[in-house]
Order: sequence, then structure tokens, then C-alpha cells
Amino acid sequence: MFEQVVFAGGGNRCWWQAGFWDVVAEKISLRPRLIAGASAGAATACMLYANTSSAVLEYYHKALANNHRNFHLRHLFSRKERVFPHARIYRQALKDVLGGEHFQKLKRDAPEIRIQFARLPRHLGPRSAVGVGLVAYNLEKYWKKRLHPTFGRRLGFTPEVVRVSDCETDDDLVSLLVASSCTPPFTPIEYRNGRPTLDGGMVDNVPVDAVERGRTTLVLVTRRYPNHAPIFAYSGRLYVQPSEKVPVSSWDYTDPEGMSRTYQQGHRDGRAFLKVFERDRAWLADATRVRSFDPSSPDRHE
Repeated sequence: MFEQVVFAGGGNRCWWQAGFWDVVAEKISLRPRLIAGASAGAATACMLYANTSSAVLEYYHKALANNHRNFHLRHLFSRKERVFPHARIYRQALKDVLGGEHFQKLKRDAPEIRIQFARLPRHLGPRSAVGVGLVAYNLEKYWKKRLHPTFGRRLGFTPEVVRVSDCETDDDLVSLLVASSCTPPFTPIEYRNGRPTLDGGMVDNVPVDAVERGRTTLVLVTRRYPNHAPIFAYSGRLYVQPSEKVPVSSWDYTDPEGMSRTYQQGHRDGRAFLKVFERDRAWLADATRVRSFDPSSPDRHE
């Protein structure tokens, strides 16, 4: 039914996508020809084809068991340890859960997966670009509450997209995913081809421009957009968002239980989606006719 799926970024919030996918994909024979993702959404898309959600959740519970802070002040003047533990933990996790035999499975079984990251404006250095980009991103997401931001492009950030199939080794894949998730100060600047990169969300956290127009497309976002229903359509694409704010923060590496709860919320929202799918399958198939509706509302065709 859906030829394409877009995985929005969102750090730990992307566990919602994994829970949703694990409930919905088999039931509706979700076999997209093309997937696009940014930041942790891209990592989640890869994980779903390379590994299992249960195994990766268990991995994170173990990996985070002894990490009790997101900020280690005692490392402020250390040359060996970083103040923020995220980069070390995240890079190692990507290597462990997507490397080796998992990487081979991903290359063998996955459809085309496109990963978006951002290139910096030519007139800004890495540090200033981070500051400007984060301010613009937060203004649009939290103040304007825009589904697809525009400030980043206006400031000169440009998207770059690389296919997973172009990664020759698992180290190439890890570098690509880290580039797409690069969010200082949590992670340092990642360089590709000698040029700095930043999180793909600096251009658009919901990278719909990385897929093809005119194809049936399912978009999985990870934050609540209060002006939209849990299931809604926009520009000919069908969007699904969490029914309520997910119970974990994007970069909280002290709360593996929150990851599990977010995954379970994805399960619940997936089951709600299936009820709507069974009831309105033909209608959902033509997302260009759908405006917005809430599955729990008796007047769902707004």
C-alpha cells in the first residue's frame, strides 16, 4: 500500500517508531520500496532490518546501566573523557547493533534506505553554525510548531543524502548515521569528505524531500504536533504521530526504562492505527483526499 516510508528524527523518541512498526508492518504487509530517515530515525530504520527491537532495547538497558548522568562535570578538563557521554555510547551502540552480521543482513534484506544529513552554510564555521542552526530549529519546532521547517534552508543549511547501499563497510554506515545525528554539544562535529556535517534536522527533521513525489508515502514523526490529529494527511502523504507526548527525552541516556515505555506506546498507537486501517483502508490509500482525522473521534473526517 505504501511505496515509501519516512522516519523523522528525534533521538530516543524514535523508539516510538520501532514499536509502531513492529505492530503494523506485518499486519498491513508494509514493504516499502524506499525509506528515508534523518538522525535517530535513520538509525531506527536500519535497525528494523538489521536486528530486532527487543535485542537492541536489551542492549541499551545494559549499556546505560552505569551511566547515571547526561553531564559529567568532573570530565570538564579531561583529555580522555568527554563531559557528555552520548557520542561514545551512541557510536559504540551503532557499531554493536548494526555491525558485522547485522550489517550484512541490512545490505541483503533492506529496501533502498536514504539517510539525510546537513551541510553547513558557507559563511559560517562549525561552532557558529551549530548555534545559529539550533536557535532556528527550536524557534520553528517549539514556537512556530511547524511540521516542515524552512529557517534552516534560508540560513544556508543544505541537505545531503547518502544511500545505505553505498556504504561499503559497517564503519561507513556508523559514520553516516553519526553525521545525520550530529548535535553538539552531545556529539562532536562529524566530517565527511573533509567537510563538517550536522544533524539532518537542521534542514528538516522530517526528511520528505529525500523520497520521491507522487508515490504513496507513510511518514512517522516522533513529536506531538498539537494542530494535527494522530493520523493526518499533508501534501499527499499520510502522517502518523504519537497519540501523546512520548515518555522519554531525545538525549536522555540515563533512562532506558523510558525507551521501553516509548516503544510500548508505539505498540499502542500501532494497534489504534490498525483499527483505522481495517475500517478505512480504501480511504487511507488515497491520502491526497485526506485532510485530518482522529481515530477516536466519531466525526473523524474533518
